[in-house]
Amino acid sequence: MELAYIPSPSRGVLYLGPIPLRGYAFCIIIGVFVAVWLGNKRWIARGGRAGTVADIAVWAVPFGLVGGRLYHVITDYELYFSEGRNWVDAFKVWEGGLGIWGAVALGALGAWIGCRRRGIPLPAYADAVAPGIAFAQAFGRWGNWFNQELYGRETHVPWALRITSSADGRVPGYYHPTFLYESLWCIGVGLLVIWADRRFRMGHGRAFALYVAAYCVGRGWIEYMRVDDAHHILGLRLNDWTALIVFLLAVVYIVVSARKRPGRETEVEPGASEAETAPEAAEPAAGQAAPAAGKTGADDTSAADGPADTAEPGSPGAEAEAKTDVQAEVKDGAESAKKS
Repeated sequence: MELAYIPSPSRGVLYLGPIPLRGYAFCIIIGVFVAVWLGNKRWIARGGRAGTVADIAVWAVPFGLVGGRLYHVITDYELYFSEGRNWVDAFKVWEGGLGIWGAVALGALGAWIGCRRRGIPLPAYADAVAPGIAFAQAFGRWGNWFNQELYGRETHVPWALRITSSADGRVPGYYHPTFLYESLWCIGVGLLVIWADRRFRMGHGRAFALYVAAYCVGRGWIEYMRVDDAHHILGLRLNDWTALIVFLLAVVYIVVSARKRPGRETEVEPGASEAETAPEAAEPAAGQAAPAAGKTGADDTSAADGPADTAEPGSPGAEAEAKTDVQAEVKDGAESAKKS
């Protein structure tokens, strides 16, 4: 009897009347929102406009979903096109089956289209959204838990995943929760990219390449633990070969890019810096205009009213002038008396 284990949900879908609410879909949606929210904050910090990340995500997310599904269907075509299978099931995304490799590849194409329409360099956009994509994967992996799929070898560790479904060749029992391992790994990858980006000010797509390389390292050993059916090449699962090749490409890109284009982009979105600094530049100008107008008015008034040294009655200056006049009159009277 197992004292501790991770239970699997009895079903992965709830019905709100005729509307199905699927756990797999909710995990994907939550991941997309997290990626866009964090990407927007990082984009603004790099000098971009608020909302740009979401606008480009309108292109990237649908392309990514299509790419992820295509990769899964192509690499596991026997699940949909072999004898006894229904090819229509290839369109049932909600039942699971999204390959991250295809999702990132075709999602990048969608992002490139969105960036091109706004005159934004794709590498800068990719750097901003990289950690958010890793966190989105962390949420998305919990969709496999709802579907009781993609688990590892049998085990009796306290955190073992209990599989209760016997559909599609599953054998009920206790297995390594590879979905949980990958979810935690993706969180670590996202935090690593954030730290490295702050520490080394990575630009020109290198933060995104770091995310890809770090993810591939974890995906390699996690994929090796899985027991679901997969194509093998020279004893390794297809996804292990994919992770190895993509890892090498990402590392090469980081090295070559750092040599050819060191540092970070000074401008990520055309016109964004001018739009933000224009109001600030206008305020000092208005403030300078007010003193200038006041000074001009004071000068005009002084010129119209007469000499500036004219003292007002009752002021100390007026009393001094009156005293001087009295002394002058007394002196004139004394001189007149002497003459007479």
